[in-house]
This record gives sequence, C-alpha cells and structure tokens, in this order.
Amino acid sequence: MASFSKQNVLKLFLLVCLFHVSFAARKLNELVRDQPQLLQYHNGALLSGRISVNLIWYGKFKPSQRAIISDFVTSLASSPDQNSQPSVATWWKTTEKYYHLTSKKTSLSLTLGKQILDEAYSLGKSLTNKQIVGLASKGDQKNAINVVLTASDVAVEGFCLNRCGSHGSALGSQTGHVKGKNYKFAYIWVGNSETQCPGYCAWPFHQPAYGPQNPPLVAPNNDVGLDGMIINLASLLAGTATNPFGNGYFQGPKEAPLEAASACPGVYGKGAYPGYAGNLLVDSTTGASYNANGENGRKYLLPALYDPSTSSCSTLV
Repeated sequence: MASFSKQNVLKLFLLVCLFHVSFAARKLNELVRDQPQLLQYHNGALLSGRISVNLIWYGKFKPSQRAIISDFVTSLASSPDQNSQPSVATWWKTTEKYYHLTSKKTSLSLTLGKQILDEAYSLGKSLTNKQIVGLASKGDQKNAINVVLTASDVAVEGFCLNRCGSHGSALGSQTGHVKGKNYKFAYIWVGNSETQCPGYCAWPFHQPAYGPQNPPLVAPNNDVGLDGMIINLASLLAGTATNPFGNGYFQGPKEAPLEAASACPGVYGKGAYPGYAGNLLVDSTTGASYNANGENGRKYLLPALYDPSTSSCSTLV
C-alpha cells in the first residue's frame, strides 16, 4: 500500500466499492458459499472488559473541536434512547457480534479516559510512525486504547499519500506487571486533513480529489476537518476492537487488511455507490447530513460496518 500513488489508491478504492456494493445488493452469502464470512478470524486475542479510550491531542485544537471527538467516544457506550435513534451506540453494537463468534464470547465496553494536550508541538510538525507510537505510549497502557490526534498543520509519515489514520499495537512498559512478561497496548492515530487533503480524507464533506464530482455534504458539526476525523476514528476503532493485535478478524494481507469498516469503503447509507455516500438523514435546520445521534445533541456520519451475522455491510439508515 505504501508504494501506491494516489491514482492507484483511488482506482483500488473504486473497485472495492463496486465489489462491495454489488455484494450488498445480492447478499454476500449467496455469492461466497465456500467462505460465508468475508472476514476470517485468525485466533488472536481481542480486547475485552472495560477499556478506556485516552485522547492525546498533538498540536492546536480548539476546545469546541476536542468536544466533538470526546462526545463521540462517550456516545459509544451510552444507552440507546428510542427517541435518538439511529444512535452511535447502536452502530457500535455491530462490533459485539464478532465477540459472540469466538469460543470465549467476551465483551468490550469503551469509556472516555484521560485527555493529554501537547499544544507546543514537542516533536515538531513532521512526525514519523515511530514518533506516533511514542506519543501513544504517553497514555495509560493497561486496559486502554490510546488515540493520537494530530492537528491540521502536522505532517505525518504516509498521511494523505496512502492513509488518513492507522491503528496498531506496541509493547508496553513493564511497570506494574510481572517482571519479564511483555504485553501490548492498542493505539490509533488520526490526522486532521482540513488543509492537507480534505478531498482524500474528509470526503463526503469535501469535493473529492478524484472520481465522481458530486457536491460535498454539509458536515454535521460544521467542521469539515473534525467531522472527517470522526469518520476515520470510527473506522479505526472498529478495526481495533475486532483486530487489535493483527491476528483477529480481517481478510487479505496482514499489512493492509480489510477490517470491519474498511471492508465497506465509501458506504454510509443504503443505496451507496462510488461517489455517493447513500441515503442519509438531513438536519432540517442546518442542512447537514448524518446517520447517527450522539451525546449532547451531537450528530455524526459513521461508516458502514461489515455484519458477520448477515454477511453484508450494515448501515444505520
């Protein structure tokens, strides 16, 4: 993936979109009889129990911007209210189905953890992957997912060239653990693409860099960069929950796997096709497009997730 040009990435994106949209129309299990589950389980450990999502803010973010993301994380574990459906919490419940398929049948509960601010750009404004891991390690590592969020003026290795964010795992420190026993913690990085590549990482809230040129949608939180980050964070959280250490649920090469959300690229509502996000809800006051309600009256646009119980891409609307 790292050697792909933007044009090649787009071609692959469109091909995969067409592939999955056609699958959804004919029901996946009708076409993949020899392999009913698109995403195979590789027998690795999944995160379980109560997990804190710690946010590490690198660079300058307004308090209002931080609230958009912290409210989203809080919304993942809120009790779905019939009056606020479809909800972020209902969207997240699709990931639970992967846990029910394993022999241990564990469960996962996410809560908003600590927030760490690095507004002074302690490592500069151009970061390597190794530095991202170093920033992620600043958060609590036990029973946690550490999320590094980089500001719009921060360049990150591979950002806008072939990725909008990433997730992985790293060896944690041994403080408080059995001496000599290594353990891993999960981390996520997402960049704010507002000024660097909104047509690549903030679609459908910005005119796409390539492909069908449909008008962009109005962002539900009135911030193209942050609403784009929510889409990418949601996708990576789903990937982290179902494939935290690279040996969970995925399909294809381990280095560039299809996961719970990336198996359904560009799909946000029913009827989606390349260049069209699908039939979405529209706020009557702002004209913003969304498909999920969250805490504090928030509205979000979240990616479709591959549902292992139906073998199809599941959307909220």
